[in-house]
Amino acid sequence: MRIVTCLYHDTEHLALLVEDKIYLCSELSTQLPTKMQTFLQGGNQNMVNLKQIEIKIKEEKIKTNCIHVSEVKLLAPVPHPSSCRDAYAFRQHVSTSRRNRGLEMIPEFDQFPVFYFTNHQAIYGPGDIPCMPLHMGQLDFELEVAIVINKRGKNIKASEADEYIAGYMIMNDISARKLQMEEMKLNLGPAKGKDFATVIGPWLVTKDELQIYKTNPPEGHIGDCYNLEMTCKVNDKQVSLGNLADMDWTFAEIIERASYGVELFPGDVIGSGTVGTGCFLELNGTGRLQNPTHIDQWLVDGDNIALEVTGLGRLDNRIILLPD
Repeated sequence: MRIVTCLYHDTEHLALLVEDKIYLCSELSTQLPTKMQTFLQGGNQNMVNLKQIEIKIKEEKIKTNCIHVSEVKLLAPVPHPSSCRDAYAFRQHVSTSRRNRGLEMIPEFDQFPVFYFTNHQAIYGPGDIPCMPLHMGQLDFELEVAIVINKRGKNIKASEADEYIAGYMIMNDISARKLQMEEMKLNLGPAKGKDFATVIGPWLVTKDELQIYKTNPPEGHIGDCYNLEMTCKVNDKQVSLGNLADMDWTFAEIIERASYGVELFPGDVIGSGTVGTGCFLELNGTGRLQNPTHIDQWLVDGDNIALEVTGLGRLDNRIILLPD
């Protein structure tokens, strides 16, 4: 299934997307929640109920009102997550970024998956991303995939962790690199370099939709793994190419680490971290090593960013500079 949160007639709705048609949950069944957070709190039963309705819609066994997707504004699928963590799961991105700064690869990367908390109150979906002047210092995109939890748990084993995942979304961890690098000299953060915008969308894709892309996890690791091509275009020019299957730590293993001694809740969002080549910080560093005359590229006011992931859709955003 593809599940969306949308704005229709100035009201936020949970809805089902079938091809290019939007079906509002409020009109599908009185048993369905009308907000994503409540839907996730209902766990697998809400998933089963909505799936049964989707099957009937596709088989034309029920007639119900629908809206063309162009008639609504898509919001972040999980507009009000209970928390938002972002991991560091792609070795290529980590090793290349460190190499570009003249640093050796850290052995701890292979010992456990690491993550940080970002601002779960600054979540955006498709559309404009407002930025303040200080954010424009080396403003960057990050090409990622995120999951959302719909089952409460603590000390979750990686062998069972995929059962806690409601679905997958594209994620763009917008980053103000100049702020980030300044504050992390103090061995704390990232904070102001990250806390103003995290983008997810355009919809939540459930695991049944991704079965055809399933592949084996990396050797020595466990958990679901999918062969999903990931690209980023800035102003219609492709700048990044990667694959979700290149995650060295699986989402299941990240969940195990995140839930150690800590309760995870329905509505918690967890990002994969940046895929290899998935940000200008990495690309610029590589460019400077390969060509002394390389000119760095960063996001500027008016730039259009399009992240696309096989099976998950395309997430379009535009950078908008606000005055101080």
